[in-house]
Amino acid sequence: MKSEVYSPTIRRKEMDAVLTAMVEDKIGPGEQARVLIQNAREYLGFDYCVALRSPAIALFLALKALRLEAGRGVLISALSPGYYLRVIEDMGLRPVYGDVGASSACMDRETLEAVLSVKAEAPPPGCIVIHHTLGYVPDTAAIVQMGLPVIEDISQSYGAVLGEGRAGSYGTFTILGLEERDMLTAGGGALLYSVNRRDASVLRNLGDIPREYGLPDMNAAMAIVQFREGAKNLEKRKEIAQVYIRSGLRTRHKRFIQKDEAEYNNYAFPLILETGMKDVKAYAKRKEVEVESAFEDTPMGAGMVAPALCPESYSLSLRTVLFPLYPRLGAAEIEKVAKLIVTLP
Repeated sequence: MKSEVYSPTIRRKEMDAVLTAMVEDKIGPGEQARVLIQNAREYLGFDYCVALRSPAIALFLALKALRLEAGRGVLISALSPGYYLRVIEDMGLRPVYGDVGASSACMDRETLEAVLSVKAEAPPPGCIVIHHTLGYVPDTAAIVQMGLPVIEDISQSYGAVLGEGRAGSYGTFTILGLEERDMLTAGGGALLYSVNRRDASVLRNLGDIPREYGLPDMNAAMAIVQFREGAKNLEKRKEIAQVYIRSGLRTRHKRFIQKDEAEYNNYAFPLILETGMKDVKAYAKRKEVEVESAFEDTPMGAGMVAPALCPESYSLSLRTVLFPLYPRLGAAEIEKVAKLIVTLP
């Protein structure tokens, strides 16, 4: 049987919660969404939150709350999710691309300052959207000190710990996606929250959010269980990652590095290849393991960013491959992937 790269961690508990929500004859936004926000607050420590149908809606509302004038720039990584570009352009704003660090796949203060130092005819960026790519967390506190509003996206870094804080504790607004490939999944949806009271009041002042934007109770019920099972799933990911790391140390291929005091959440197991992506994919297919290019669904992967503008992002988009890592992997599958890693061409 072929081992897939991604598989949502949905068990009987999640499905029972969904069925319970269905038989209550109310599957749209309602009580379960309110319970989800209460559960999430215990972990994330936010002041105010809204539960929404998608990360795209969350980004739209976060940008709207910042009240950026038309034509203003939004600084994003060239390796951000592809939907960022659609939302930014549909709002009449302008994407401004930043490069990433070669060992982290994230923008940092140095790469951001390089972008902001370039004089351009257009207005300077009005905010920064920091995507915690593949679960790696940049020094967000240092980025916030640059003075621009920061929107953090912790959809892939949920569970990462930064010293005494958590991922998503520093920005003006924070997005936690609940999509199929996010760290927590509700089959779709997102939380948009603010940690401090001042910024939370801005979210409250958005006015009545259309009911069609709200997270349905079916999805909220699933997300509640995901929060409750989060610690156990993080520990299982860590156990699997340790097996892969031992195999990775015996290859010539490189791994990303989680800098500073942050503890990586093992969202994924990426390798930066020293050989061609095509050869590795073909070899993995013969071993009945699915591997995947990490950055196909990004502005850089889609060819929307000139390679010369973000050379590190371009290089990583060609050479970063993902291997299966999720809590439902069995012992035999883990061993199969580990053997594949250690024997890569």
